[in-house]
Amino acid sequence: MERGMKKSLFSILFLLLAFISRNVAAQEFQFTVNLNYEQLVAQQKTDPQSMSQLQTYMNDFLNNTRWTNDQFNKEEKIKCKLNVNLTRSLAQGNYEGNAQLIVSRPVYNSNYETVLFTYVDKNFTFTYLPSTQLYFNENSYTEELPYILAYYANIALVFDYDSFSKMGGSPYVQKAFNLVNQARNSSPNKRGWDSNGDSKNRYWLIENLMSQQFIPFREGLYKYYRLGLDVASQNPLETRAKVLEFLTTLKEVNQLRPASVVINSFFDAKSDELYKILIEAQPNERAQAYTLLVNLDPTKTQLYQKLSM
Repeated sequence: MERGMKKSLFSILFLLLAFISRNVAAQEFQFTVNLNYEQLVAQQKTDPQSMSQLQTYMNDFLNNTRWTNDQFNKEEKIKCKLNVNLTRSLAQGNYEGNAQLIVSRPVYNSNYETVLFTYVDKNFTFTYLPSTQLYFNENSYTEELPYILAYYANIALVFDYDSFSKMGGSPYVQKAFNLVNQARNSSPNKRGWDSNGDSKNRYWLIENLMSQQFIPFREGLYKYYRLGLDVASQNPLETRAKVLEFLTTLKEVNQLRPASVVINSFFDAKSDELYKILIEAQPNERAQAYTLLVNLDPTKTQLYQKLSM
């Protein structure tokens, strides 16, 4: 079982407990949903009780749905944040806004928690009435909100599993892709799901992850985390070597698919971490890193400039 096997990173005892005495009812996620609706209050377009129920629904759906066939102890749960900002309500129960998904995991043998992925969805549009039951069927589009949330859950699984085993998240790439295909055909809010919508929307994120051109990126995640960050306390030289190797891979992928949502999202999450890892490198490594980073992530040039000094 892949998920159980990858947790051997954290201790032999933990691995044994994972196989022998797992709580089969434990779900995969520790999702925290933060709901901001101040703009709706200013427009007198909402009811605080309804917003409280909406937040509870999102928390419960994400945390209490079974997303995989693997079993998780409490300590194994994938930590995620979903920050939702509602900006408009054109009719009762109809909401528009944006959402930020943040996925993280611990680094082996340290107190450090690394951000695996962060993604901003500018097309968070849905209908929710507290009096109406929302249904989810992954094989047939039901309603917008649970479909968006299920998509986020599967994307989180992709990056978590890919960080522990090479291409380990592939089953969840396929699931997210299937959700997009269902929604593209049936959703009333196609801008978030369709290839003709925003170039950084849900369609293009999963298109990147499905593409053969991004296989080196996904394989590189395993090297960056499992073979890089997870050995930092024992072998920081190896960590820096793996990070530089991954940046070289990103350069090659970026040449094929410039300005892709996957690579942009990676740097949104990792720029500070990359700087902190590489500032300790030898001058020749820092120079190599600087050249790669300003090419791949030019908006953070001021931060990376210190690597060239």
